Amino acid sequence: MSLPDLAVATVAGLRTLLDSGEVTSSDIVAAHLDQIRRYDGVFGAIRCLAPDALEQADFSDRVRREEGARSPLEGLPVLVKDNIDVAGLPTTGGALALEHSVPLLDAPIVAKLRSAGAVVLGKTNLSELANFLTEDMPSGYSSLGGQVLNPYDTALTPSGSSSGSGAAAALGYAPLTVGTETDGSITSPADFQSLVGMKPTLGLVSRTGILPIAPSQDTAGPMTRTVADAAALLAAIAGPDVADSVTAASGGVAEALQNLMFDVRHLRGARIAVVQSDDAEFPQAALAALRRAGASLVDVSMPESGHDDELAVLHYEFGPAVDQYLAGLGPDAPMRTLADIQAFNVQNADVALKFRQVHVDTALAVEHVAQRSAYQQARSRDLAVAVESLNAALGDNEFLAFSGASGCSWAARAGWPSIVIPAAYAEDNRRPKGMMFVARPWGDARLLQIAYAAEQVHPVRRTPFEVNPAAFRNL
Repeated sequence: MSLPDLAVATVAGLRTLLDSGEVTSSDIVAAHLDQIRRYDGVFGAIRCLAPDALEQADFSDRVRREEGARSPLEGLPVLVKDNIDVAGLPTTGGALALEHSVPLLDAPIVAKLRSAGAVVLGKTNLSELANFLTEDMPSGYSSLGGQVLNPYDTALTPSGSSSGSGAAAALGYAPLTVGTETDGSITSPADFQSLVGMKPTLGLVSRTGILPIAPSQDTAGPMTRTVADAAALLAAIAGPDVADSVTAASGGVAEALQNLMFDVRHLRGARIAVVQSDDAEFPQAALAALRRAGASLVDVSMPESGHDDELAVLHYEFGPAVDQYLAGLGPDAPMRTLADIQAFNVQNADVALKFRQVHVDTALAVEHVAQRSAYQQARSRDLAVAVESLNAALGDNEFLAFSGASGCSWAARAGWPSIVIPAAYAEDNRRPKGMMFVARPWGDARLLQIAYAAEQVHPVRRTPFEVNPAAFRNL
């Protein structure tokens, strides 16, 4: 058996080995399980592993031999964030209250991955309740899963809430990981862990079977080491879901993702508005590479919005959304409402509430009938401010570019697609720095093409084993 370094392995490279018969899915899955066993006692990226992972791989190998690969993901391992339902595995959101909450069905995006032939390897740790438990809690911390560490610098936040999905991808636990984002929870960990992380257009990917925060902003998306791999993963999970009406318009983009063509020449003539800010310095080498490749760059700034109603919106939507998700688990679910989770946490405060539960308390204090009009006004205002601000900065250009993930909140509140790619490492401490591109709604396919071209003309990504070797010396 000859496998590449798992921290740099790609979908295309592994697929070539599988197609040639040089390795099997069972070989690949076993190697990734070994990688997890070797390193995760330190970094804490994994919440649980699927006990049937090797059986899934064996089945994939039989399908490949007898019928041929079902998709480009046939036989490849994928890890999903532990707020996404995988039948037979607990969906906990990192909460002790949900430790034994086991869904009977896969979330539609997991079902799509299985249909594509991917091996669901297990679930990743996350900031508890997708970072909507409380204030001032470290990213990557949960009362159930402990603390995820950033393999590039264990003193640096892994960011979140998809902290474990990020660390797992960076460490080579799987070539494909799935995160979720309400505001920054995919793109910010990608920035801090030198990854590609994409938040799709709201409605491109089903939210059914995912423990929510707020339906107006929640979405799942890929976290990978290359743009091509992110595109392959997004193509597998995108598309309409009859149980999630916001996905009704996604069919055309989902189809385009199936046949996406990549070429560095996509940067020629591309018009990119570069958002300059005193708070976020741009990696200048990345911008120079874009210019050399033929992109037209113009410096812009985001306008002062005057309003930010996001937190009020999230608090209003949180309780009903969680209650609806829990109700779908059936009568045997250990928790039926967000209030049940709150009560469990109070009763077990010594182990469940190191950082309190401010967001849960605030959400449960909302009077939904009395405050509905105020909520609707806040959501309309917040959406309008985000969209108008993005359009003002974008002008007649096709894309916005931000340093790091600094544009995440604008894109999340507007429902626009965004993607982060590796862009640099700090000279004084080698800490990663990313670059974000944002496109108008349903521009996901073109956004991936631009990000791919940018990645090719500025190929800087290094593994944590190269950047932070001291962390691995005794492992």
